[in-house]
Amino acid sequence: LSEVQLRVGWWGGGERHRRTLDALAAFEAANPGVRIKAEYMGFNGYLEKLTMQMVGGTEPDLMQINWAWLAMFSRDGRGFLDLHAHRSQIALEQFTPDDIALCEVQGRLNGLPPSYSARLFLWNAAAYARAGLPLPTTWQQLFEAGPHFRRVLGERAYPLDGELYDMILLSLAWTHQSTGSGYLHPDEPRVALGEAALREWVRVFRRLADEHVATPLPYRASLGGAEKPTEQQPDWVRGLWAGNYTWDSQIRLRRSTLDADQRLVLGESLRLPGAHFNGALGRPAMLYAVSRRSSHPELAVRLLDYLLTDAAAARTLAVVRGLPSARRALDVVLSEQLAGDLETQAWQQVNGERAAGRIARPSPAFEDARMRKFLRDVFERVAYGKLTDAQAAGQLRVHGNALLLRIHGR
Repeated sequence: LSEVQLRVGWWGGGERHRRTLDALAAFEAANPGVRIKAEYMGFNGYLEKLTMQMVGGTEPDLMQINWAWLAMFSRDGRGFLDLHAHRSQIALEQFTPDDIALCEVQGRLNGLPPSYSARLFLWNAAAYARAGLPLPTTWQQLFEAGPHFRRVLGERAYPLDGELYDMILLSLAWTHQSTGSGYLHPDEPRVALGEAALREWVRVFRRLADEHVATPLPYRASLGGAEKPTEQQPDWVRGLWAGNYTWDSQIRLRRSTLDADQRLVLGESLRLPGAHFNGALGRPAMLYAVSRRSSHPELAVRLLDYLLTDAAAARTLAVVRGLPSARRALDVVLSEQLAGDLETQAWQQVNGERAAGRIARPSPAFEDARMRKFLRDVFERVAYGKLTDAQAAGQLRVHGNALLLRIHGR
């Protein structure tokens, strides 16, 4: 019997690599004659490599992709294999209708998610205790904590680490709550917020730094560069920066460097009175997609299904790609306590908000690399005093709309 080779590509760190290789070995053992060629690396350079492969028609049979890349590689839904055409091979009933809808492009199912991720607050409860404050449960309490931290714990103490993109998303959450709309229309290539709402977004972003709520960008940049991750910041490690607005998938990383006097806990989502949406960005953490050019599409789909929905695979993979979206895999992770307490609490919070319809579906273009760079550029100039609120709002509207047309190839 001739051997069949499947190529599988993903990015990640050491533990994800190790556990994924173990799961692939188990699939090989259960399917004699199948050999899997694993192609794995860190995140840096992964998109560039995959882009070259997609252009050249040499992408792996099964690949891990970011949700936002669907807009790039599969504008019409034909960039990847349509999994609906292979539904007999997949336990689709393991996923919610929303999981499936998020992965459809023009009715074609382009992938399936290992997990779903959203932004939330992580607080250092020990730091808040030292400041003599309860953890914030309202926006007002968060803004009042800034001057209080400075007064009680000193100039270098802040309620939040003000990493640029985190603060762009946090200030947008406020605006989303107050207007009921995100920055971009979820289905059309246009900016959804009006001029006044855009100005409010910029104003809230500026307030976070001006009112000592979050580390100002110029200060953060002076401590080893604006890109330096939270967990590598000495003032995070020793509890002077008391919070983080981040993905639930970052919990382990953020907690890993805290010294023995600190205690990381999950925060409630802050909501303006009367707001329906919580304003948090939420979407599949990543997807598995199958190449439309695969010589062995049936087998690749079976492997995708195994990695996502098989109980033994769930035991092997644990939470290296987050708490699973597939129900059977999730049951294994929860019943065998394969996730930490904080990760499980975060999953419960995100899931509850999502089930209540409080996390709005974002535009895939929002996380396009060009859009992200554009937003960072505008808000960086705001942080350095190079743009007024009105100028920044104008750029967010005019340049944002122009960029969307380019992203959508119009």
